[in-house]
Order: sequence, then C-alpha cells, then structure tokens
Amino acid sequence: MSKPALFLSVLLLACLGNAVAAPATVVESIDGRQVESLTIRHPASKDVVVFEGGSRNTIDKWGSVPQQLGQEATVFAYHRPGYGNSEAAATPRDGRTIVEELRRVLRHKNLQPPYVLVGHSLGGLYMQLFARAYPAEVKALVLVDAMYPRMVKRVEDFPWTSRLAGQLAFSRTVWREIEKIDETGDMVLALGGIDHMPIVRLVNRPTSSTAIPVDFGAFRMDNATRDLVRGLYPKARTVVADSSHQMALTSPEIVTAAIVQAIQAAAGPATAAR
Repeated sequence: MSKPALFLSVLLLACLGNAVAAPATVVESIDGRQVESLTIRHPASKDVVVFEGGSRNTIDKWGSVPQQLGQEATVFAYHRPGYGNSEAAATPRDGRTIVEELRRVLRHKNLQPPYVLVGHSLGGLYMQLFARAYPAEVKALVLVDAMYPRMVKRVEDFPWTSRLAGQLAFSRTVWREIEKIDETGDMVLALGGIDHMPIVRLVNRPTSSTAIPVDFGAFRMDNATRDLVRGLYPKARTVVADSSHQMALTSPEIVTAAIVQAIQAAAGPATAAR
C-alpha cells in the first residue's frame, strides 16, 4: 500500500472510531482471579491484535487506537494483575509468568493465535518475550516506545536512595515488576531471534524519553546497552516520531498506522502492495 493510501485508510479508521461509542471493559473470573479486559470482535477478520501496556498504565492509555483498529481486526486489551480492576496476583511478576498469564486469558476469551502483538514501554519487553518464546503464535510485533533488555539495572544495583524513592513513588504492583525487569530482559536475550516476522519499532524522538518517566538511577544508558538495543532487531522497520512516551495518546494515527502496516506485512507482499 502506498503512503498516501495508507494515510487515507488510517484517517478513515479514525473517523469511524470517533463515530462509534467506545466499547466497555468487562471484569470476569479467569483462573480464579478477576481480570478486566476489552475485546472488540471483528466477524470478518482473522487478525487478532493484542495490546500490552506499560507500568502504571491502564487500558485508557491506548486512547482511540483499539477502537480504530477494531474496524478491521479483532482487538484485545487488558489489565495485568493489580492494574485497573484486575485482581492482584501472588505469582512472581517476571516476564515469563506475565506472558503465561496472558496466554491463558487469551485462550479463555477464545482468541486464537497467531497474534499481532503490540507492546508499550515495559509491555514492549513482555511482548518481545512472548514473540521469542512462542514464535508460532505470533505473526507480527509492534513496539511502541518500548523497553529493551539491559536498559534497567538489577534493583540490587540501584543506589539505596533510588530504591527508597522507587518504593515510595510506585505501587507495590509496579515495584514488583520493576524488581524483575533485568531478569525479564535476560529471558528475552536467552531465546532465539524473531527476524522472520514483521517488526515495527516506534521511537519517540527526544533522547531523554525513558520508559519510567523519572530516572532515579535505574537505567543503563551506556554505549554497550545502546549497541545491544540497536542490534536486537536488524530487520525491523523503525519509525521515529515527534510525540511523547504516551505515544498512543499523543499520536494515535502513528500507532494505528504502524499496526495496520504490521498486519499487512504479515499477510504477505500482495496485501502490503495494495
């Protein structure tokens, strides 16, 4: 699809999304725990787009993007344990546990793979792990100003003042995930590459943008880390945008266009060329 045609299709999706009342979330018991989620089913599409938010983020941080995408694909967004109206879980908050919990929720909702995974910030790290652990269940990956392995230090390596500040600034749910970020990144690096699938990376232009808005000594921003991140997905399409870390709210048309492109690329050259 040409750039003008893609722009017009995204604009049409935005107009249609604004014309239809926003769907409501539901809270239901899954594996003995209350889970809040949003599902927009498209009866004529086999594409299933799965959204994973960042730390402290709720479904509404995706703005109008799920509603816009619901015009041409089935869409699923949810709250991880301890977010929104989803019940907190006693299970570890490492990426592998979170990915397995998400897969069980998707099966409960009868949403069948392969999926188009969309992850923002810390959710982007979880979706990288999902795609690498279960590549047969994933047809494309969209990373929205995502976090990558080795970007955050082990909590033990934070200055003690930073650990204290973080525990005061974040909820227990968020802090338990922060404690496992470095471990989750190592899980991602231990698995095979995923260059066979379409990957789109959306990057916010300001170099100071970080997944956790205030750097309290948590981040590795050295050259080795930058080189690692640059080399993770050599075939990915990277889009640099003048936006914000909450890109779905600031620039929903850019996020929607990236997901549409990933869906088309996963469908094959004939569809992508239309």
